[in-house]
Amino acid sequence: MDPTSAIDRADTAWMLVSTALVLLMTPSLALFYGGLVRRKNVLSTFMHCFFALGLVTVQWVVIGYSLAFGPTRGGLVGGFDHVLLEGVGLEPHGTIPHLLFCAYQLMFAIITPALIAGAFAERLKFSAYVAFTLAWTTLVYDPICHWVWAPGGWLGARGALDFAGGTVVHLSSGASALVFAIVLGKRHGYPRQKMLPHDLTMTLLGAGLLWFGWFGFNAGSALASNELAVLALVNTHVAAGAGALVWAGIEWARHGKPSALGVASGLVAGLVAITPAAGFVGPVASMAIGAMAGGACFGGVLLKGRFGYDDALDAFGVHGLGGALGAVLTGVFASTVWNPGARDGALYGGWDLFAENVLGVVVAAAYAGGASFVLLKAIDRVIGLRPDKDTELEGLDVTLHGEEAYSAMEGSMKREPSEAEEASRELVPSEA
Repeated sequence: MDPTSAIDRADTAWMLVSTALVLLMTPSLALFYGGLVRRKNVLSTFMHCFFALGLVTVQWVVIGYSLAFGPTRGGLVGGFDHVLLEGVGLEPHGTIPHLLFCAYQLMFAIITPALIAGAFAERLKFSAYVAFTLAWTTLVYDPICHWVWAPGGWLGARGALDFAGGTVVHLSSGASALVFAIVLGKRHGYPRQKMLPHDLTMTLLGAGLLWFGWFGFNAGSALASNELAVLALVNTHVAAGAGALVWAGIEWARHGKPSALGVASGLVAGLVAITPAAGFVGPVASMAIGAMAGGACFGGVLLKGRFGYDDALDAFGVHGLGGALGAVLTGVFASTVWNPGARDGALYGGWDLFAENVLGVVVAAAYAGGASFVLLKAIDRVIGLRPDKDTELEGLDVTLHGEEAYSAMEGSMKREPSEAEEASRELVPSEA
């Protein structure tokens, strides 16, 4: 019998496209984050995304896929059956080649640790970044991925639902980002000095490309070119739009002006929150989820001012809180009317699903945060986490990478203010 006889060409074509779309999200994230930092740190911020493309790819091939999707060891982690992709070839995995499924999941593994970079932007040694990303992907992402998505993973076996990564991707990275921001400490001068984005045009371009790539992220998680992919695509778009409107509306009401950054942040919040629910709810529920995410994540961004931690680019405020909210709301709005293969949420009497998703949120956040704390303390002792003050003030692009993002002539026309000049400005904390 032909070993590829179960492979569907249409499903394979869609998953090839989806894999490329999810890959695009990591450079898009670099644009989104890169525009939000100061000019002297834009390349170092890009490196946190682009280096992950290489580092996590190699990790995934060597051991990551095996730990995440190999035969389960007690529901906690996969074994070593697929080390160096042993046994992962062109045989069917559902209706697509096994190797394509592996490649698709790799793109999720790449972007997840890159999301954490929003918390430590502008103040982390690159060597510490490399050590943390490699260790975190292996010890945090791979096990949580196994819990939820692998056959026999304990959370999935209990019935928790996460269509495309609300818990696996966004909550795990967001919880780790909060711990990272607290352990690493604040940027020099924060929050007394305003640390304004250097290029919001770049950030908006990144947000638009993230929105585009997210169709592969969510609709691709149907793993087929079918009705479920259509549902996930529409829900993704609707939630993003609702999140953008609510965030901008809150700004308009509070400050009298809606901002472009607010629209970008709101659409990302909506995308994050709909991710776990995209294949389990209808468009109206998606609109409600996106709207609630826009409001909740706006409030989440304000928490750093209230509690005094420096989540530089709001990785926790948007991805951590948005992922948690989306997972919980999946347990509320999920409906077998839209996905007969799923379960009904609390709105339709399925309180058991609601309880399982809440359990997943609590356990995944606690594990990711706790493991991140241990890893950071160990790395700090061996390598050190932060560069010295002078290095940080000069900027990480030149001091850590020997490069500048902009030409000397342009830099002379629009240079970074000195520390003394920054200190002489009106000193007010930023809200975002």
